[in-house]
Amino acid sequence: MWKILGTLNRNLVIAIPIMMLAGFVFGLLVDSAFLKNLIIPFTFLMVYPMMVTLKVKKVLEGGDGKAQIIAQLINFAIIPFAAFALGRIFFPHSPFLALGLLLAALVPTSGMTISWTGFAGGNLAAAVKMTVVGLILGSLATPLYVQALMGAQVDIDLLGIFKQIILIVFLPMLAGFCTQQILVKKHGQKTFQENLAPRFPAMSTIGVLGIVFIALALKARGIAAAPEMLLKILVPLLILYLLNYLLSTMIGRTLLPRGDAIALVYGTVMRNLSIALAVAINAFGTAGSDAALVIALAYIVQVKSAAWYVKLTDRVFGSPLASDTTT
Repeated sequence: MWKILGTLNRNLVIAIPIMMLAGFVFGLLVDSAFLKNLIIPFTFLMVYPMMVTLKVKKVLEGGDGKAQIIAQLINFAIIPFAAFALGRIFFPHSPFLALGLLLAALVPTSGMTISWTGFAGGNLAAAVKMTVVGLILGSLATPLYVQALMGAQVDIDLLGIFKQIILIVFLPMLAGFCTQQILVKKHGQKTFQENLAPRFPAMSTIGVLGIVFIALALKARGIAAAPEMLLKILVPLLILYLLNYLLSTMIGRTLLPRGDAIALVYGTVMRNLSIALAVAINAFGTAGSDAALVIALAYIVQVKSAAWYVKLTDRVFGSPLASDTTT
């Protein structure tokens, strides 16, 4: 089972479109409303494994303060407002599609931030800090941003969103940290790190694929009735991600060493779409299905673009060896 999950985790570029297609077919054949009850459990599976394997000491270490500050400035002072502007331009009469674009831009970093940073040869310690700090700040800021930017167009239950954030972010974080402490105490740090910790990231794959399946199943009949909606959504998503990559890459190349620059790119471009999806579906009811569709399609753009960027990393930032010899 663990080998299968590990294989899926390494091939999300293929697995996610397959699950989207499966969810679409399922949604056409079956009334999928009951699947909404599974959003929270699957989201839990995204956040919990990351916290079980988190090295808390790395979060408290210094040495990359500039990268951390720049990452959060991009995450909270630029990208949400860019998403809001794109929503106003492309979805002037579809507020819940605009809401989906905003939600997809509000919670930075996912467990894949660390993975992709590692694949690209970036600073893993910096990526870990960006992931934890971004997740906490994004979770706290999301209800406030949604209220401030979308409150005039969408009926916002601020308390309801905060409750969802506590349920799908902070409870799994607490549970994951407690699990880590128990396992380390029982088996020792070495056994935990070498034998137990590597199993947990594969669990997050179940969460990602499950949520993508549900999002497409819930919206399948709407897509079938208006297939042009997919293209309508993909265009602003592609613009948003392209803007994010260009901005982070230029700033990283100009101001940061290679490892920190790579962490910056993945610490700002990668979004915790599972949390965004859970908020869209659970906090906005049936009306949130439009927002959920935007977020589900963002999975494809995010995963595929992250994989392509890994292949371009050495061309953009230079090889690690060349970087070492020039410092």
